[in-house]
Amino acid sequence: MIKYAIVIEKAADGGFGAYAPDLPGCIGMGATKEEVLQNMAEAIQFHLQGLKEEGMPIPASESEVENLVFVS
Repeated sequence: MIKYAIVIEKAADGGFGAYAPDLPGCIGMGATKEEVLQNMAEAIQFHLQGLKEEGMPIPASESEVENLVFVS
C-alpha cells in the first residue's frame, strides 16, 4: 500500500480542488471537502491503473505535508 499526499485548495466558487504532488496531472474537484476527497481517491486509482496498463513505473510517495502556524 502506498499513501500519497494530496493538497486541497478552496476554489473561488466555494468548491474545492485537489492534486497529488507525486502524481503529476492527477487532480480532483468537488463541491465539498468530502466530495473532493472521494474524487481524488478515484482519480489516484485511475491514474495508477493507467500507468500499470502502459507499463510505466508507479511513482514513489515522496511528498510530505506539514502545517505551519503563524501568529500575527
